[in-house]
Amino acid sequence: MGDGVTVLAGTTKGAFLISPNIGRDGWTVSGPHCGGWPINHVIADPDSGTLYAGGGGDWHGAGVWRSHDGGATWALAKLSRGKMDHWAANDPDFAAMIGWSDPDTRFDGAADAVWSLAHDGAGTLYAGCKPGMLYASADGGVTWSSVDGFNAHPDRAGWNPGAAGLTLHTIVPDRAQPGKLWLGVSAAGVFATDDGGRTWETRNRLANGEACAHHDHPAAPRDGMTGLCVHNMVRAGGETLYQQNHHGVFRSQDGGRSWHDITDGLPSTFGFPIAVDPHDPQTLYVFPLNGDSDGRFPPGASAAVWRSRDGGTNWQAMREGLPQAACFFTVLRQAMATDTRATAGVYIGTNSGSVFASFDQGEAWHEIARHLPTVLSVETWSR
Repeated sequence: MGDGVTVLAGTTKGAFLISPNIGRDGWTVSGPHCGGWPINHVIADPDSGTLYAGGGGDWHGAGVWRSHDGGATWALAKLSRGKMDHWAANDPDFAAMIGWSDPDTRFDGAADAVWSLAHDGAGTLYAGCKPGMLYASADGGVTWSSVDGFNAHPDRAGWNPGAAGLTLHTIVPDRAQPGKLWLGVSAAGVFATDDGGRTWETRNRLANGEACAHHDHPAAPRDGMTGLCVHNMVRAGGETLYQQNHHGVFRSQDGGRSWHDITDGLPSTFGFPIAVDPHDPQTLYVFPLNGDSDGRFPPGASAAVWRSRDGGTNWQAMREGLPQAACFFTVLRQAMATDTRATAGVYIGTNSGSVFASFDQGEAWHEIARHLPTVLSVETWSR
């Protein structure tokens, strides 16, 4: 069991904390937190233990919640107003009913919802937003500023939104070099900075321009590029990165400057999440789905997490404990994570409201929570 590990789940109806119970014979679910907001991502700062939850949408606006007491209480910083704020501003009775006070926001019309969060380990918290915007906080999420080097990127006019809109869904910091981070944007690709966000490079080139035999699709690899619809990206230490793309799984060993297709051996080219073992950069996990337009559920309606122990050269399906018939759930882009125990646990959350965990590197899976709202993200907090 994941002793000392709390699973942080973002859902369509708030944030949930899933912890081993005192008797270590089950798990306790706490939530919903964050006022029932749609929460796209929940993280814990490993140094301070502060929890952050980002989300929102048209009704709530965009915002980041924070908790300094393990989720007992939460405070909200809004990046933009939503419809509820505009209604309340013009209707005193509605404002009184919901206990509204006018939020102090700077980014109305720019930030629709927060999709991703990351802490660089040196005092800066980042928030990735829809539509493809990046914001930073130097005071623990209380106040926010625009990362203008990215938000005014000269190529922005040519970025195309994916099915969920133009979303900055992945922020990968190098905590040993706080000015260095990578971003994943659907559908604009991978971006990297080495100077704290002042300047950015696009990093979508295929290794040696290798040809990829994927079907014709606007986001598919072509012209020596991976394709711009990144679904999720993780760092495996140093300059090694992995990404699950709309059209395959790719590995980079030079900080994203070139990418090698490692999809061969998987049952499909389509999937959303990817995770890496924190102690072994060669061990990674993905959750393939049957295809872009075929329902987006496990191939054959039989769930499996696929594991590679050699950096994606070979893949193995891990099925024990997962439903093997009539399984039509999806694991979304941020809904897979590992913990930092000596033998790292692996966790997935489904859009049908279950969270599964493996404590033996994927060999067997256990359902640790069920009947949650749609799970949008899974992260872990070790304490």
